[in-house]
Amino acid sequence: MTERLEISFSTFDAKPEATTVVLAGDELAMGERTRALDKRTDSAITEASGAAEFHGAAKSSIEILAPRGGAMRRLIVLGVGKASEAGELDLINLGGQAMGQILARKGKSATLMAELPGLGGQKAAQAAADMALGALLRQYEFSKYKTRRKDEENGHEKDGLIRLVVQCDQPEKAEECFARHRAVAKGVMLARDLVNEPANTLGPLEFAACAEGLSASGLEVSILDEAAMQERGMGALLAVSQGSARPARLVVMQWNGAKSKRTKPVCFVGKGVVFDTGGISMKPAAGMEDMKGDMAGAACVTGLMLALAERKAAVNAVGLIGVVENMPSATATRPGDIVTSMSGQTIEVLNTDAEGRLVLADVVHYAQEEYKPRLIIDLATLTGAIIVALGKEYAGLFCNDDKLANELCAAGEATGDKVWRMPLSREYDKLMDSKNADMKNIGGRWGGAITGAQFIGRFIKDGLPWGHIDLAGVAMDSKRSDTSTGWASGWGVRLLDRLVSDNYEKTDK
Repeated sequence: MTERLEISFSTFDAKPEATTVVLAGDELAMGERTRALDKRTDSAITEASGAAEFHGAAKSSIEILAPRGGAMRRLIVLGVGKASEAGELDLINLGGQAMGQILARKGKSATLMAELPGLGGQKAAQAAADMALGALLRQYEFSKYKTRRKDEENGHEKDGLIRLVVQCDQPEKAEECFARHRAVAKGVMLARDLVNEPANTLGPLEFAACAEGLSASGLEVSILDEAAMQERGMGALLAVSQGSARPARLVVMQWNGAKSKRTKPVCFVGKGVVFDTGGISMKPAAGMEDMKGDMAGAACVTGLMLALAERKAAVNAVGLIGVVENMPSATATRPGDIVTSMSGQTIEVLNTDAEGRLVLADVVHYAQEEYKPRLIIDLATLTGAIIVALGKEYAGLFCNDDKLANELCAAGEATGDKVWRMPLSREYDKLMDSKNADMKNIGGRWGGAITGAQFIGRFIKDGLPWGHIDLAGVAMDSKRSDTSTGWASGWGVRLLDRLVSDNYEKTDK
């Protein structure tokens, strides 16, 4: 993963780049520096706004070519609506909108005058950093395999933005605020890269190697191979991988940033099915190519752990990912087979396409046995049923603890990675009972996302706060937004980083 866009901060006195974006609020309200630019360009902004009937409404814009008295070739005025009411997420999205305007024009460099009417001091510096984050997230493009657009000498795009200068009153403070954003953005982009990568180049071994490489950022990474998992009795996870020629891996990433190493860690578990054919219960051919993204939960956990390490989070955290491939073959698990999980509970596999919960069953049990966490959150592209219920706006949250659920919901609203709490109850749990084993891996046609969560819940120890996030609708082929326009969104990295930051750093509990 390489960061293509260089973002720097400067004062408003610096010479602007050829393409420059300025901001205007409702009724064409402008900051002091923008008004000065308007005056310097012989009222180009005012005159063009009048001609275009532009009043600064949110997401509206005008473009002024070669304004008089200015050094810019293009001056883009972006409407922000009621600037006084803009919160953190609004500012991040505003930066994404500005980047969208910049990317629509050719040029290798651009300036964003991050000035909002009536905003100054530390708040202005933070606002500039927030806008820069939005711009950084928006510029992401997965073009690794587009050879026609590459420069043969350096492998970069022949055309495209490589430098963004963000002008603000206190560039040093803005840079300080942006350092944390940059770390989190690295995690988001890593998650996007992993989900976008085709399965022929990202198998379980390659995924594990990628995670192992994050040790350079300070993570402690250990990997269990199939022999080690077999020794620990992980029959559920291995039942998924046994049809593939590519062996499974369990990857553990640890970050010890709390003051005391004895502080119980927060624990995150990700489903990492690098490709899901459905196994013997094979999926329909139409759309099966999207199943390269069935490891988005693992990608989120990996990106999160990188973000925590990069920003030196004051928390002890463990990220675990079960990385497998689900393929049909002579050695594949058959419908009707009964397997024994690491917990000792037996599972009747009635549908081999309900495989993610088998992976998670063993990984969450291992996490509890080895790390005695204070809480555990698992993430998985588990069911299509959650998309039927929530579409592509929210991920489904299933949680046995009201405090943790409220913290996740609050973090979702703050970051835009939104979750909606779904029910758990004994009535649904009964649907997982089997006549031939302790449980079966499907619960019937109705409430599929709920029964999937209930299944995982059977492997959570009593009293341990646990959350299950079904992100099937938001992590891949996701809804386009101001900060994400590609197939993979990197959903969840910012959500979980915010959860940790707001609730679990700098404590000795």
